[in-house]
Amino acid sequence: MENVTLNVKGMSCGHCVKAVEGSVGALKGIEKVAVDLQAGKVNVEFDQQQVTVDQIKEAIDDQGYDVE
Repeated sequence: MENVTLNVKGMSCGHCVKAVEGSVGALKGIEKVAVDLQAGKVNVEFDQQQVTVDQIKEAIDDQGYDVE
């Protein structure tokens, strides 16, 4: 398993957390998604043979948030 922490801008409420966790969690190979709303970070544990960091970033971006 691989771990990545992404800086995400634009998340401000519980709906944001659900949107990000839902979209990233739906990707194949995602083990765990933890959103830290206060810090603006998303920590993802994933199987790098099934999903890439770029795909994770794209899933967050598709929800309307900026990933750094």
